[in-house]
Parts: sequence; structure tokens; C-alpha cells
Amino acid sequence: MKIQQYQGKKFCKNEAIMVGDNLTIEEGLQIYINKKTFSITMRTPGDDEDLVRGLLYAEDIYRGKQVLPVILEKDEKNAVSKAFVEIDENQLGNGYKNSRNLLSVSSCGICGRQELLELSSGEKIEKQEQIIAIRDLYTMFDIMKKGQPTFHQSGGSHAAAAFAKDSTLLSLKEDVGRHNAVDKVIGNLVATNQLRQSKCMVVSGRISYEIVAKAYAAKIPVLGAVSAPSSLAVDFAKELGITLLGFCRENKATCYAHPQRIKE
Repeated sequence: MKIQQYQGKKFCKNEAIMVGDNLTIEEGLQIYINKKTFSITMRTPGDDEDLVRGLLYAEDIYRGKQVLPVILEKDEKNAVSKAFVEIDENQLGNGYKNSRNLLSVSSCGICGRQELLELSSGEKIEKQEQIIAIRDLYTMFDIMKKGQPTFHQSGGSHAAAAFAKDSTLLSLKEDVGRHNAVDKVIGNLVATNQLRQSKCMVVSGRISYEIVAKAYAAKIPVLGAVSAPSSLAVDFAKELGITLLGFCRENKATCYAHPQRIKE
């Protein structure tokens, strides 16, 4: 199964209804080479042997003529979470010899790590009731859309924007990568001493686990995206106390976690 249904509160203009949406599953697969952790890839489960072989081939880890056996291991939830391969040291390619440990994510973002963040062990973002009106959220996306000169000229960039509680724009950045845009915004908030003022961040594209992790690190309680969240993004948002909204466009939005911060 590659999708999972989540309950959400859908806002349409100034009205709200409860809905059930199918979201794409996002889970981590930890890859071991010769019993040593090599990387984690955030992916939609399925065809994991092909995923591992393709990743190792594309990154010049193993390009041998023999089909590489991949052993999959399930966790306590009966989900495939680990993949083990054994490769003769003489057949390890330059990608491995250069010691560039990979974290291949569903859309890039936390490169270089070998272990998943243990975010669930951290403190939740403190509960805040009704801090943003839904109409103000629509306005935030309009502001972000108008503030993307690179996208308007090329159609090939993402954006992220941070806002204060009164909907004042604090920072808006563009980048070819959605995660880079988020990093730029957070860095700018730190540099301008406005991080604590930031109460909402909106992003183009979709939301995966990594963007929720970044919002949590910055203690930004509300996170919205133009497109869909992944299943893992919703799960982590619920766990960490982040209000998560997807499909924020055309005066509509669906809230999948902690809707108490949004007022109609």
C-alpha cells in the first residue's frame, strides 16, 4: 500500500468541513553496506530492492555485472525499514571510496546524515489556540506568489515565506530546491533576530518530513504548502505540535494536524 487515509479539516473560503484524504506514504529506508550504515533514503515503500540497486549504481557505489542481492528487514510495525548489501571491497566504486555518505530523500533536504532524526523525543511546540485566521493564510500565499521573481521568469524555482502573528511578512526567499528556500528563510530570520516572531511559514510545492523537521527546529508552529503533505510529514506534525496544512490554493486549504490554531 502506497497511500494512507488521513482525516483533515478542509477550509473553503470561510467555511470548514471534515474530510478524508489519501496521502502518499513516506518512510525511511536505512541502507547498510558490508554491515555498516551507508545512507537513509526517504521513499514511498515498494520496489525497495530496485531502489537500492539503482541508488548504488547512480552514485557509482556498485556497477558490477552480477545482480546485487538485497536483503530487506522489517521493523516492529511489519514495515520494511532496513536494506543490507554485501559488496566485495574491490568492487566498491568511487562514490563509496570518496566517503560521501548519502541521505537520499524524497525531494532532498537533509543531506549528509546517516540516521533519521529522533524528533519524537523532543519537546512539542507549545499549544496556542487560534493564532491565524484562515483568510490571513490565503493572503500569505498570495504574498508569496507575488514575491517570486525567479519563478515568474523561469518557472523553475521554489519559495518559502515566514510571517508574524499579525500576517506581517518577515522573510521570503527563492531557490531551485524547496528545502534550500526554507533554510534561507530560517537563516534570514536568525540573522535579523526575528525567529521568535515567526508564527507561520508557507512553502511552494509539497511538504515532506524534512520541511516539518526544519519548522520544528525553528519552533514555527504553523506550516502550510501549496501542494500535498506526505504521510510522514503529517505524522511528525501531529507528534511535534505543528499545525500542518496542504492544498493551500484558490482560497482553500486542508489542515491535517492541530487545527485549533486556525480560526474560520
